[in-house]
Amino acid sequence: MSDMSTIEAKYQALSSRLDEAALRVWAAAEARSLGRGGVSTVAKAIGMSRTTIHAGLSELKAAAPVLSPMSKARSRPRVRATGGGRKKLADKDASLLGDLDALVEPTSRGDPMSPLRWTCKSTHRLAAELKEKGHQVSQRTICDLLGQMHFSLQSTRKTREGGKHEDRDAQFSHIAKTVAAYQAVGDPVISVDTKKKELIGDFKNAGREWQPAGTPEEVRVYDFIDSELGKVAPYGVYDVTHNNGWVNVGIDHDTAEFAVQSIRRWWLEMGQAVYPKARRLLITADCGGSNGYRVRLWRKELQRLADEQQLSIQVCHFPPGTSKWNKIEHRMFCHITANWRGRPLISREVVVNLIASTTTLQGLHIKAALDENTYAAGIKVSDEELAALVIERDEFHGEWNYRLRPHDQHVQM
Repeated sequence: MSDMSTIEAKYQALSSRLDEAALRVWAAAEARSLGRGGVSTVAKAIGMSRTTIHAGLSELKAAAPVLSPMSKARSRPRVRATGGGRKKLADKDASLLGDLDALVEPTSRGDPMSPLRWTCKSTHRLAAELKEKGHQVSQRTICDLLGQMHFSLQSTRKTREGGKHEDRDAQFSHIAKTVAAYQAVGDPVISVDTKKKELIGDFKNAGREWQPAGTPEEVRVYDFIDSELGKVAPYGVYDVTHNNGWVNVGIDHDTAEFAVQSIRRWWLEMGQAVYPKARRLLITADCGGSNGYRVRLWRKELQRLADEQQLSIQVCHFPPGTSKWNKIEHRMFCHITANWRGRPLISREVVVNLIASTTTLQGLHIKAALDENTYAAGIKVSDEELAALVIERDEFHGEWNYRLRPHDQHVQM
């Protein structure tokens, strides 16, 4: 049972048995036992004013001197008669809660032209707007009323993935079955993607890092790109089976040629040694970007890699709007981001070293290298070049699921 529900249950049991002074002190004792935020929690649970609870806390803090029977009688707190005391503002002002509700949620309350529709709905603004409507209310009262109305401060949350494709779940199932089939016979399965491009230089990097008190690392005020250092584009290759990866840190355009070169470097540096007998490779990738399923150059470069390494390369793309389910995002990239939090990426070498030193308790191991090659943007692939590819498409969404075989060798599947 939560703190609020427990306190509410206690209040229901005691409210008819204790007088006002005793209830005030009891509420203060409950708030003090909860620690930080206890006053707000108790106030929301039983509807008692925060001011009243703070008064009870003051009474608890006050020293209790030894008194004679006569002085004890004189020192007893005055107890109001049942129903006595100041009436709640919401009881005296019948339209207050309705007007406040309309200001906080104007569209759903039928008031799309609310004066607070396009501005910050702080308690100060809400109080000022209600005063203009004739209500006598303070900012502190607004806080209490919002709590009673079950409102709280909330940020936006990323949950909408855009248009949901009708075969999204079926494609997830298809990918899972294909991955399982490859892993069952010991063939390589990799997840690929380009991490967010990063500015190189003494720029602010999100997150915080332990430093001696009062000595934060100083960085530039404005994030204007450095003309000499520029940006880097880390392209990652994650081995799903062995929980290790390769990051090719590019300094030029993020093209399909760069993407396939990153996969080639992973295979030569890491994959070939781990899978010496493999004659096929499975790649899971997003549906867009440099490795998108509509990018002709992506398929052409994969054909080149298949011919060079005599590998049958199968590709399964995630459906549109589902890139966050790509394993490289939550098994490798997130740990790289955590490793360099709060540190300015002052050089390309720093980026490579920070990536390569990223590890986890689950055994993640990453190699990284700088790619100083240039990759031209806007390369066109003709229909004739496309027709020359040895490509086989699956019956189920062949645009997302396909394989490229070497030209001069039949690979037994």
